[in-house]
Amino acid sequence: MDIIYGRNAVKAAIRSGRSIDKLIASKDLADPSVREILTLATQHHIPIVRADRRKLDSMTLPYGFNGKPANHQGVVAVTPARDYDSMDAIFALAEQRGEPPFIVLLDGVTDEGNFGSIIRSAEVLGAHGVVLGKRRSASLSAVAAKSSSGAADLIPIVKVTNLVATIEELKEKNIWTVAADPEGQDAHTVDMKGAIAIVIGSEGEGISRLVLEHCDFKARIPMKGQTGSLNAAVAAAVLMYEKIRQEIVK
Repeated sequence: MDIIYGRNAVKAAIRSGRSIDKLIASKDLADPSVREILTLATQHHIPIVRADRRKLDSMTLPYGFNGKPANHQGVVAVTPARDYDSMDAIFALAEQRGEPPFIVLLDGVTDEGNFGSIIRSAEVLGAHGVVLGKRRSASLSAVAAKSSSGAADLIPIVKVTNLVATIEELKEKNIWTVAADPEGQDAHTVDMKGAIAIVIGSEGEGISRLVLEHCDFKARIPMKGQTGSLNAAVAAAVLMYEKIRQEIVK
């Protein structure tokens, strides 16, 4: 992953407005300089994780010398492989193509490999962008970028503070939201033509209750096997294809 370490470097990165996915701070530190950094992170809506110092040692080991970790001073900022885009970039791409907006929203997808795979499927299947929340989300790391096979540089990737607020904003633009949910109706019976946002939750917990309550429709993927579920990246690809199938079938 891409990181910034050391108190002055992390503080400067936050103040500059640089994209930061999360701040990791040693849980045994509570001095004024660390508290200042934590306050800055909170003001900029950056998720904070308190961790054992050994985790920070491990993260900065590649940047150290002679088998010792770099001098992280108890704080590490995790940064994306590239800057995130704005929602306007998604709408601009849809307008450029002369198509109704097609968006993928991710709620709690934390695996970076799955994240990258979803980005790849979204680009291949014609989505105009992928949106994820700041909390409980994977980072657009080198791993995610590699898993996307270059797609992360071809469509907008947006990180928002509040997914529920984003869904409400999409509704104001007449964009329906379809949640992937095992309690929903069969996906092929849900009308996905036109302006649509497909919402994908985490593999373990699915879509959070509040986000689910604000979605317009719930869609399930019919299954025959005994496993009972698909991984988040596969489920996302299936639902994205279902939208395309509905639009091309006369």
